Amino acid sequence: MNNFRKISAIVLLICVVLTSLVACGEKPAGNEGGNGKFIDYAGEVKLDLKGANNTVEVKVKQLIDGDTTHFYIDDASFEGDVIKARYLAVNTPESTGQIEEWGKTASNFTKEKLSNAKSIVIESEDSGWNADSTGERYLLWIWYQTEEGGEYRNLNIELLQEGLAIASATSSTKYGEIGIKAIDQAKEHKKHIYSGEKDPNFYYGGCIELTLKELRANPEKYTNKTVAFTGVITKNKGQQVYIEEFDEETNMYHGIAVYYGFNLKYGLGDILQPGNKVRMVGSMQYYEAGDSYQIADLDYDMMNPTDPSKVMLIESGHKPAWVATTPEKFAKGKVDVTIIENDEETIKEFDYSKLAIGSSISMKNLTVKNVYTTNNGGDSDGAMTLTCTAGGTQISVRTVVLTDKNGKTVKADYFEGKTIDVKGIVDTFDGKSQIQLLSIDDVTVR
Repeated sequence: MNNFRKISAIVLLICVVLTSLVACGEKPAGNEGGNGKFIDYAGEVKLDLKGANNTVEVKVKQLIDGDTTHFYIDDASFEGDVIKARYLAVNTPESTGQIEEWGKTASNFTKEKLSNAKSIVIESEDSGWNADSTGERYLLWIWYQTEEGGEYRNLNIELLQEGLAIASATSSTKYGEIGIKAIDQAKEHKKHIYSGEKDPNFYYGGCIELTLKELRANPEKYTNKTVAFTGVITKNKGQQVYIEEFDEETNMYHGIAVYYGFNLKYGLGDILQPGNKVRMVGSMQYYEAGDSYQIADLDYDMMNPTDPSKVMLIESGHKPAWVATTPEKFAKGKVDVTIIENDEETIKEFDYSKLAIGSSISMKNLTVKNVYTTNNGGDSDGAMTLTCTAGGTQISVRTVVLTDKNGKTVKADYFEGKTIDVKGIVDTFDGKSQIQLLSIDDVTVR
């Protein structure tokens, strides 16, 4: 009896120890909150290069966001050499317009996978090339190799299994069954969107997170609202600076004026210096006298310089883009922008110069035909408007009051009849686009 009790006690102790080891042991990789084994569905689904669908090896042209990429394509069945891919079966949160929770995280995930891929193959859902609702992009499966000669992974499914995308007609697609399994698993293991946790790449304060492209494309939508975005300070003019940010979709810089007035106390002036990359937080305002939009009502906390609800320095050492622009593009160029309203995506066409307002550009070989000098008794007396031509295209260059290296005011005869190369900020006057010249150092006269 005593031996039985001893044996029973030993068995019980072993059971308790084993149970503790199982309970305290490490969970399988990626098993945050899940009870079962985490299955790599993105690796389980296989690419059939000899199937009935279009399968073409491509190279990245532009990485847009989590579910949109532009690829170079060389295939006789497709018209053109660039295909704009909208990923089938997935919808990642936004990161190129009004930024959503987990949007930047999803975008960074896609960019990291494709930037490091050894090979990328796109696959259509069937034997045709199927456009999405915008008519500009094509619905595709994206496959990539992590090593040469290795198996291809399905990025669409991987976004779903990582909880970085929600379903988008997933069940009705070729890989719909495994896509639904990937979604269910992401929910079970509480991945990203389904984690119930805060996204470390998203600000949860009172301002609207967006990009400068979104702000420039939809200014009325954000008027009198507090917005936040990042960009590089390029130029200082009076009581305002200009800030610009590059956008992958439009492949151009977008900018805006930031009015600080006399609000440079407590270190804000050190932040608003050309060359600084800044998180800008302020109110979107329509400036009626200048018929333009600007950011105003800035705030900065010197005691808490990393407060994301206020203007914050990110890093220094940047320069204006000075995007080389032809007169023809400036005067007549068009740009397509994806606009999202009520969860519907449409493509809207903009004039290039209107979309580039506030950004830095450069232009060469402008012949100055006429110079108008302001003389109305105000602070702008001595500022000039240069009417220039290049190849039959007319361009206006508006200067501030310029001084040479000796401090003397530069007058009209310095420019009249000359050919100039100019670097300036895109601006408007009387509804027409022009180039603002803010320093004599930014123009070359020949």
